Amino acid sequence: MAQDPEREMDESSDFDMVTLFSSSNHDGEMEATSIHSMLQASGIPSVVMGPSVIPSLEFQVQVPRAYAEEAERVLEEAREAGPQAAAEAEAASEER
Repeated sequence: MAQDPEREMDESSDFDMVTLFSSSNHDGEMEATSIHSMLQASGIPSVVMGPSVIPSLEFQVQVPRAYAEEAERVLEEAREAGPQAAAEAEAASEER
């Protein structure tokens, strides 16, 4: 039974990377790293892109397209919860 090549292309596009966050602010690398860590802790694969030797250029956090909606939800929940919730979550993870 032959597989539909168009369907295979559609499934592979789930692994295309999409940008979840980008910043060229002075603290862009730090924020990108924090977002990356939060996504990894939630089981969402992500990658930080950016030149650490030239901090004025843009940093990005990218996730596979298949995880984009979940990653956006996790990021929004974290932003709504605020820094206090992040500190509490970090403390809880250190106790494990």
